[in-house]
Amino acid sequence: MTEPSRETTPEAAEPVRGENDDALASPSAAEPVAADGDGGGDESQDAAVGDETGGTESDGAGSGEGAAEAAGVSEAQAELAAQRELRARIEQRKSEKDAPIEAGAKLRGKAADLLAAVRAVESGTTSGTAFFEEPEPAPRRPAAAAPAVTARPTPKQPTAVPETLAAVREVLARGGAPETLAGPTAATLGEGAAQALLDDPWRLLSVPGVGPEHADGFARALLGAECGPGDPRRAVALVVWLLERAAVRGHTALEAAEVRAGLAKLSLPDPDAAVQEAISEGAVLVFQEEEAPSSEDEPLDEGEAAAAEEAPAADVPVLLGLDRYALAEESLADGLARLVRTVSGESWEGPELVTAAGAHGLVLHTGGEAARGEAVALARVARERGLRVAVAVHSENGRRRLGGDAVTVAALLSGEAGPGRDEEGALALDLLVVLDAPQLDVESAAMLVESLPDGCRLVLSGDPNVLGSAGAGRVFADVLAARVCPQIASRVPDPGPIGELVSGIGIGELNQVEAPGKEVVIVPVRDAGEAVHRTVQLVADSVPRAIGVPPEETRVITVGHSGSAGTRALNAALKQRLNPGPGRFGGFDPGDRVAYVPAPGRTVGATVLSADAEGLRLESESGEKLLVPKERVETALRHGWALTAHQAAGMRWPAVVVVLPGDAAQGLSRPWVYTAFGRGERHLSVVHGVDQALPRAVAEGVSQDRTTRLRPLLEALLADAEG
Repeated sequence: MTEPSRETTPEAAEPVRGENDDALASPSAAEPVAADGDGGGDESQDAAVGDETGGTESDGAGSGEGAAEAAGVSEAQAELAAQRELRARIEQRKSEKDAPIEAGAKLRGKAADLLAAVRAVESGTTSGTAFFEEPEPAPRRPAAAAPAVTARPTPKQPTAVPETLAAVREVLARGGAPETLAGPTAATLGEGAAQALLDDPWRLLSVPGVGPEHADGFARALLGAECGPGDPRRAVALVVWLLERAAVRGHTALEAAEVRAGLAKLSLPDPDAAVQEAISEGAVLVFQEEEAPSSEDEPLDEGEAAAAEEAPAADVPVLLGLDRYALAEESLADGLARLVRTVSGESWEGPELVTAAGAHGLVLHTGGEAARGEAVALARVARERGLRVAVAVHSENGRRRLGGDAVTVAALLSGEAGPGRDEEGALALDLLVVLDAPQLDVESAAMLVESLPDGCRLVLSGDPNVLGSAGAGRVFADVLAARVCPQIASRVPDPGPIGELVSGIGIGELNQVEAPGKEVVIVPVRDAGEAVHRTVQLVADSVPRAIGVPPEETRVITVGHSGSAGTRALNAALKQRLNPGPGRFGGFDPGDRVAYVPAPGRTVGATVLSADAEGLRLESESGEKLLVPKERVETALRHGWALTAHQAAGMRWPAVVVVLPGDAAQGLSRPWVYTAFGRGERHLSVVHGVDQALPRAVAEGVSQDRTTRLRPLLEALLADAEG
């Protein structure tokens, strides 16, 4: 790959001429590539496989290891149970905090209106439970809740009862909504779903896959002339929906001005009143981010509101957030600060990472793929010192590559793998090393840290240049930015031509690399159709013949699911070539490569074995047998020869083909290119049709930032400790 400037296209080291030409033939002269612009990529982050409007790019950069059949509990049910336990712990911790700082008396203007509503909810004069039910306070680590866990917790309400489903179907039919929404609606709204829809038809908007236009139509059918665009129930639902959509893009909060702008686009006659209504109903929380935030950073009181009024809005924004992410960020900040404060420093002999881990409760470790060895070596040293140690990774793919006794974060939290828990419900650990830390979303990170006992050391290790987590938050980046603990940067470079290429991308340079063993190959294409054709040729013929990597060990990575060269089109073409069949099991055949998403943000690579009355049976990359219930096949399963970069984050394969058709240009960023190009261990082919968009994306490094609160929370908590 030649070194490009912003005006130059990377040279095509290995152009493909014809159907039977080997795409990995000897290098020949470079030729420019014409970009094809037949649509847009969809690199947005999705919360679930079936919700394309929600951004399915993140429907699986994760690690779910399948259902816990022995316990009779599904991945999704275990996830809900874990979130309930987290909320109970957070509520107890919040109740133990000191009384809030006394409020000032300078409240005025719009902030006064917003924050008076918050105080009304807090004081109990206005109900705050319309949308979110709080659990009963529980002890921080109840011994009875988790004694030496070996199976996932059983949820209280695993499935909707038939009576609930029947009632929901009846209400949906009255509103003209499809019957297929009955199951998801009952699961989302619970036992009283039917009555909830009758009382507030816009509650339908909380069901995955339902948009404002669908909810508006449903409400008009049920309410008739009473339905109007300014209905307070519609206002609350749309505010929550905007924040949920923002969470899909990684935000844990949004500026109030951005929410009002979004409401105006949805034909809300009075966005300001809509925001106030959502706050007064307890559907959203308000936060004030300041240069020197208070140690608690709770929802605004009058004194904080006065400061917000006096400061320019651009400098001191008012943030709106959903309580689930607010609670998770507060719990995570508290937990990290607790680890920092409760570890007694010791002198450990060894490399820089080892000495830092001995002396501190929280350590950050940055570096590329080769740096993982340093973190694993730390775990080995700690075990030799007699400590209880676990190494956790993001995905099953990563666990398999690492070997040893590594576990995935999901399996560690569920109790499916790992050391188990002590009599207080905490993980029986003295040191936890988390690899792939950039893939931690705020809720998973909060549950993980909350599970660690006082005095446990935590090392978060990862590459800060890769794409962030599929879920909300930017945990690793926020903790790095807060500078509240030692940060150890690895000096071990990633080896080989791929490592050299990716290292250059990380600093904004698309450099020429020598690849005598065809480790890096550029295949120029003119349009999306040719991109699909060349991709199939590479996977099925060229890479196996020239590199020796079989098709089952090669993955294709592209910008999004839709489009003429998205994952759908590529998977269809690859199936036709590699495993043709009628798709008699819900669109799948035995031998199909699939991406299974047991929970949002977690992908398991697997192969279809068979199907029966219970569902589709798979075998994961690690050899584990999985069952996908038949009702979840359509929403939780995709063909998996081709993935998005967010799905592939935290995973690697012997060979990778990155597909960049002309319509992918708008989805490119430096983190995207860095992540995609770094997934290949031995070989990388780039099907290149984006012309100068590739070097421009690498040089400019443009990527969407995320609005979060973890950094100021951490800074305040640990600044108070130092003071």
